[in-house]
Amino acid sequence: QVQLVESGGGLVQAGDSLRLSCAATGSGRTFGSFAMGWFRQAPGKDREFVAAVDLSGRNSAYADSVKGRFTISRDNRRNTMYLQMNRLKPEDTADYYCAPVFNREVRAGFNSWGQGTQVTVSS
Repeated sequence: QVQLVESGGGLVQAGDSLRLSCAATGSGRTFGSFAMGWFRQAPGKDREFVAAVDLSGRNSAYADSVKGRFTISRDNRRNTMYLQMNRLKPEDTADYYCAPVFNREVRAGFNSWGQGTQVTVSS
């Protein structure tokens, strides 16, 4: 069974940068067979789509709120995906999770959520 492990979060100031990682461990097809994405959930809010990257790593999509500031990438040899977050804003504060994605939604049938990584941006 594949496990997704998110890391790289922290407490930063507005304008700072962070790089999140999502590592897939164990057996299974999750990372190597699907487009992957980042989602986030702020306290008291629903989970929202942040960014996605296709299987090749050459095509990506972003939520309007992060476009131009965040960059998603993946290294299929290392079964790892990244989210470079620049010019962070207080509204980026949330727990960030990775998951296989389809059309900006969590892929149907996926329920092996990792523990997430917390990002807190102070003003």
